[in-house]
Amino acid sequence: MHVIFHIKTTSPNIHEDDLNRLHAYIGQLINETGCQTIRVGGVGDHIHALLLLSREETVSHLVEEMKRNSSRWIKKLSSRYALFAWQGGYAALSVSQSVVDKTLAYIENQHEHHKKRTFKEEYVEFLKLYNIDFNEQYVFRD
Repeated sequence: MHVIFHIKTTSPNIHEDDLNRLHAYIGQLINETGCQTIRVGGVGDHIHALLLLSREETVSHLVEEMKRNSSRWIKKLSSRYALFAWQGGYAALSVSQSVVDKTLAYIENQHEHHKKRTFKEEYVEFLKLYNIDFNEQYVFRD
């Protein structure tokens, strides 16, 4: 499964120096739910997580745990994150075994990827690729 979520528009971006620590922490949170982390990555305004979903875990509970606990954690990291918050929504996309390596490479190359494309462009591309019907008015709300 490939999970994607974004910070609120009023939230400070995650500083480059803190990204690896945040990614590692989110990976730990995923594992604590009984799921298995493959890779967590992203840039200062959003997260990508590639994981194996446990048979006993629901997607909504997993994402709730990831967002709730990582938000608490990052607020304790520095006063610059006092107003930090994740947006309410997320994407949870199934990934077939045949494209796991491609998805892994995509997550690992986020910094290069986002020199050319915004998060919004990236997200809409995923929604279209998976034939998910959406209304931009609601997809990009905090």
